[in-house]
Amino acid sequence: MKADIDPTWSAVLADYFTLPKWQKLAHFIENEYQTNSVYPQRENLFNAFNITPFSAVKVVIVGQDPYHNPGQAHGLSFSVPGDITVPPSLKNIYKEIETDLHLKKDFSNGNLTSWAQQGVLLLNSVLTVQKDKPGSHSNQGWEDFTDYVIKKISEEHQHIVFLLWGNYAKNKGQIIDRSKHLVLESSHPSPLGAYRGFIGSQHFSQANMYLKKYKKKEIDW
Repeated sequence: MKADIDPTWSAVLADYFTLPKWQKLAHFIENEYQTNSVYPQRENLFNAFNITPFSAVKVVIVGQDPYHNPGQAHGLSFSVPGDITVPPSLKNIYKEIETDLHLKKDFSNGNLTSWAQQGVLLLNSVLTVQKDKPGSHSNQGWEDFTDYVIKKISEEHQHIVFLLWGNYAKNKGQIIDRSKHLVLESSHPSPLGAYRGFIGSQHFSQANMYLKKYKKKEIDW
């Protein structure tokens, strides 16, 4: 499997793409696409990287693995195409944005491409999943790959906002240099976790205040 990825990312990740563990993962994923129903569609696999070049990253939102129902996953964490029903976690994200920023969100449209175009890297920890089988591509190598991505962002950028929601995402926070980046953590926005810290966290206003402080354009959430 060739990584069809933005040139700025290709340069940053070039060393990783030569490693045996990447070759092993690529072989597994190629075989999965050929033998099973896998989401997102192959052409959307690196959507997060292709819409948000390495040089443009300002905020990173870490998800777990892609939605496993037909039509939902399109390569951006928490996001769905505009004609797909907004999932429960994203509804809670919208609720928090409305309360935090006093914005009116369109609950009929869950496409977060506009965020990605502004520099929000919508990164799932695991980039693929089998249809109807959540977690089916866990522990195959994607977690190590996305750890490397986060490590590179942490090392080579300054003043990035990392939004880590839920324990799975928080585990990624161990490799972030908090002396030069802002890491905001809370419970997951899923119905099970949203009211254990995510709702009321004010992460979106905090992110924008931080970006403004360091002369970066704020995100239009």
